[in-house]
Amino acid sequence: MTHRPLPVPRRRVLLAGAGAAAALFGPSLTGGAAAAGRPRTADPLQPYASYWFPDSTPEGTPGDGVVWRSLAAWTPGSDRDLPFNTATVPLAERFTPVPANTSARAGQARISALVAFDHTAGNPSQGSASADTYAPTHWAYLDELVFWGGSSGEGLILAPNAPVVDAAHRNGVPVLGTVFLPPAAYGGQLRWTRDLVRKDAAGRFPLAAKLAQVAAAYGFDGWFVNAETGGGDAALAADMRGFLRALRAAGARHGLRVTWYDAMNRTGQVGWQGALNDLNRPFFQDAAGPVADSMFVDFRWTARSLADSGRLAGQLGRNRYELWAGIDVESAGWDTRTDWDAIVPAGRDHVVSYGFYRPEWTLTHLPEGRTPGEFHAADDRFWSGEALDPTVPGGAGGGWRAPAAVVADRSVLTALPFATTFNTGHGLRWYEDGRAVSDAPWSHLGLQDVLPPRRWAVRTAGARPEVSLDFASAWRGGSSLLVRGAAGAPATLELFPARLPAGAETVVGLTHRLDPSSGPVTVEVAVALREAPAPGEPAPYAFLPVGTLEPGGGWRTDTVRLGSLVPGTVRALGVRLTGRGGGAVAWRLGALAVHDRAGSPAAPAGLRVTDRATADGSVDLRLRWERAAGPVRHYELHRQLPDGTRTFLGGTCGTAYYVRGLRRAADEPAARLEVRAVHELFTSSAPARTDLPW
Repeated sequence: MTHRPLPVPRRRVLLAGAGAAAALFGPSLTGGAAAAGRPRTADPLQPYASYWFPDSTPEGTPGDGVVWRSLAAWTPGSDRDLPFNTATVPLAERFTPVPANTSARAGQARISALVAFDHTAGNPSQGSASADTYAPTHWAYLDELVFWGGSSGEGLILAPNAPVVDAAHRNGVPVLGTVFLPPAAYGGQLRWTRDLVRKDAAGRFPLAAKLAQVAAAYGFDGWFVNAETGGGDAALAADMRGFLRALRAAGARHGLRVTWYDAMNRTGQVGWQGALNDLNRPFFQDAAGPVADSMFVDFRWTARSLADSGRLAGQLGRNRYELWAGIDVESAGWDTRTDWDAIVPAGRDHVVSYGFYRPEWTLTHLPEGRTPGEFHAADDRFWSGEALDPTVPGGAGGGWRAPAAVVADRSVLTALPFATTFNTGHGLRWYEDGRAVSDAPWSHLGLQDVLPPRRWAVRTAGARPEVSLDFASAWRGGSSLLVRGAAGAPATLELFPARLPAGAETVVGLTHRLDPSSGPVTVEVAVALREAPAPGEPAPYAFLPVGTLEPGGGWRTDTVRLGSLVPGTVRALGVRLTGRGGGAVAWRLGALAVHDRAGSPAAPAGLRVTDRATADGSVDLRLRWERAAGPVRHYELHRQLPDGTRTFLGGTCGTAYYVRGLRRAADEPAARLEVRAVHELFTSSAPARTDLPW
């Protein structure tokens, strides 16, 4: 993946695109094993995200921590890390509410994002002991996430790890693995392309079937195919087209999708077009019909080439918004120079969709010592715009055109029960019932909650308070929603567009508190049974009193019945805050729930240690258990200490977990380990237990 010329340093151009995969040998983005102070080779039980070469592996010896694997030799039964890498959250259905502003369009341009979460090798399967991680939360604007990476020294085919897929699926976003065949300048070898598209004696493509099998076994949604190794010919191009068609057919029963990158053309050579045209059209659609579901158009595009591409897609009977126009934000983020009107003109229909390359810039551009709060503030600005309010996103000129200004957000709130604790999937501590039960930083995207999509829509006649996801205190997980600043006039914070059926038993629950610096705050639940009358307009809220919080109190839970508003469908949900006496407020929302009745999950069973290793006086473990009956949001693991207290070890949506670095507490004869199922309302089951003798 290379780029059209941009006014950035030559080294940046060389490292961008295809070179970025080679550059992934740089500093870890998420901490992982190395960042935690132990070399990867010292963790024989640590499961990692999977990566392969198509078949033959490089000559020589792999680097430290790298394992060369052949996809052709892969089987589910031989994959010892598969239980730790399997995503279990189904892809949520979502809908498009009335847009938050007058410039965002529904049914037109969409967004794909290519994200490198860590190294190709050494990317932990289930998060890490670090909060310094890219934790995307603006899923409402995404239509596709590509788990990007690959290098000639590690592996070329990447399967997304389960936490990324589980978080994306909870928000209705499909995730694609990557097939990356790099240019020769970055170690690419044409034999790997030939390995990939090799046919068997019956004329079938065995690795197409294998890729479909991997995606189905791991629980993700398809493949991004990027063939940039030069030196091919027309026969190889024909084989590649047949391979894509076979991959699409093999994945059809699983609903898998294929995105093709604009590199190899029908001559077999690599010639980035920056367009859909006659040279690359056969990889998008040929005479027999669709070959790929979408195409990522190389960064060489121009206004004319995109307009021509959209027209050609229409002539082929395809949707022009199945074309992603690449926008490289790796180097400059919201300062990236882009001809926005070529893609998403303000005064007429959008031309094509757009694809962000490396939006994790919102993390990586920050200096060392960055905090999760600083990352989310930057990420909110990237997606929502400088005003940090999608109802006034700006961006109509030549500067940054934030996604909120262009793309209508989507929502997954369609069924009860619904609850969120505003957990972003990483934190400085882990909280339960407002108390830290682990002081260790952590990250695990699979534990992320559904978060407000409109960051942050506030309507008030007075001064606008600041809204953020904050990590200094939480009710559950690692973060809470914090509103601080002046609130002398009532301020309505719009949290969720929804289509939640509500009846006589439906209640809204808030768990909230004031920080010590706050004055008194009157709180109301904002509920609308009709959508906003027009884009940019507020929903017609009714305000239900919750009460007034006074300084000095702790967390409290208040429950409000919808009363005369129901039966009906909740279309929008928020809160209204009013400070008393004109003083500043600092109000935290730790949990929000909408339900008809409380529920608790059944307990899991069969917790057991399947493998253990001892190093430096501590023990690393692989744990397994049986799935609990009925619906389960995720599982949480704790250790019960000799004094009866519990400390949090981690959580996962699956039924396998790796625990690292357990040490004996005092003279206990055995470490007691527990796993609990967690309900959508965050109630927990009884535990399954096992003892680990010392």
